[in-house]
Amino acid sequence: MKRVKLSHGAGGELMQEFIQQIVSRIELKRTLEGSGLDKLEDSGIINLGDKKIAFTTDSYTVNPIFFPGGDIGKLSVFGTVNDLAVMGAKPLALTLSYIIEEGFSFEHLERITSSVNEASKRVKVPIISGDTKVVEKGKVDKIIINTSGVGMVYKLITNYGARPGDKIIVSGPVGNHGLALLAKRFGFETRLKSDCAPVWDIVDAMIKVGGVHAMKDPTRGGLAACLNELAQKSRVCFLVNEEKIPVEREARSIGEILGIDPLQTACEGRIVACVDASHSKSILEVMGTGASIIGEVKSRPKGRVILQTIVGGKRFLEAPVGELHPRIC
Repeated sequence: MKRVKLSHGAGGELMQEFIQQIVSRIELKRTLEGSGLDKLEDSGIINLGDKKIAFTTDSYTVNPIFFPGGDIGKLSVFGTVNDLAVMGAKPLALTLSYIIEEGFSFEHLERITSSVNEASKRVKVPIISGDTKVVEKGKVDKIIINTSGVGMVYKLITNYGARPGDKIIVSGPVGNHGLALLAKRFGFETRLKSDCAPVWDIVDAMIKVGGVHAMKDPTRGGLAACLNELAQKSRVCFLVNEEKIPVEREARSIGEILGIDPLQTACEGRIVACVDASHSKSILEVMGTGASIIGEVKSRPKGRVILQTIVGGKRFLEAPVGELHPRIC
């Protein structure tokens, strides 16, 4: 493979292989006694005495930049604070960088910046540093935003901690972000909106209940990619009941029209957690309306996700391989 393709950034197995190839060429991947690229999690961890600091960075290239339920500005704030939250870290501060195409509308830039500001105030996380670059017309499509975030770890939660017997919980309907954005892209009339939202308050409540062993937010590649990554890293099997997975009717309908499985498209305000069975009902309650126990962790076959289908059969739920729909987050 001599050229990078869109499928290398789409959230599926090709992207994971691509990232592994890049990371394999980097020798310094973590701080002393911390964790970083060697773990390929949502944030790196820096140990400072008896404190742990989570640090993460993410870039956003979305088409369209304004979509039902949000825009690229809102997404860039919530997406980054959520990557901290699912590691058990309370977000403390963000950086903000714009890469802007020459000729981009000042009106749109002001609208995006207002959205960044509103999102920052909502989560009470300040923007403390930033950068702006302008490139020639045609060198970037409209605008790309990068946000980096730092947070204080309350309880470290990793992708590697799922245990046999754990219950698997998703915090709400899946696929809404990706399908709402695609509906806008293709000009569909729909009431479906992106689920773009911060998750720290939910995570904080879950930590206080206790029993959370592993957690991740299902962004690129959706629920399917998220479950497979957790199962592979924890070396366990996930048995998931399709009937229990919350999917809104309109999301399912749009998915059928476009030929896209809602389980394989991005969420931007959801959590997938593996929790001790004895705590699962209490955790479900603090997650709020829409949350559902969708399955259980088994010991074998390791690294696989088995879907118990609505019609009563069983099949492997695979992560998407390559490009389903680029530039949705």
